[in-house]
Amino acid sequence: QVQLVESGGGLVQAGGSLRLSCAASGLTFSTYNMGWFRQVPGKEREFVAAISWNAASYADSVKGRFTISRDNAKKTVYLQMNSLKPEDTAVYYCRGSLGPASYWGQGTQVTVSS
Repeated sequence: QVQLVESGGGLVQAGGSLRLSCAASGLTFSTYNMGWFRQVPGKEREFVAAISWNAASYADSVKGRFTISRDNAKKTVYLQMNSLKPEDTAVYYCRGSLGPASYWGQGTQVTVSS
């Protein structure tokens, strides 16, 4: 079955950096659009970044600070997060999608202290 496993979350001071990873299995990774979303308690899950085979897109709130990348050989998508702000604190989720199919990871907590 399809599994997406996030890692790399943690506690960091404002202005610091983290790199999240999402390792995929059970799917033809290179054909999937991969994305990162985040959610804080009491709010809806929001889009952070996405990457297809040839293009990336970002939420305005992270543009210029976060970079999404993928390694198809390793079946892994990354989110490099720089210049972190307290408002970036959330659970970060990885998603893989292809047409109507959509799969989510279990999430990894990112906490940015001021």
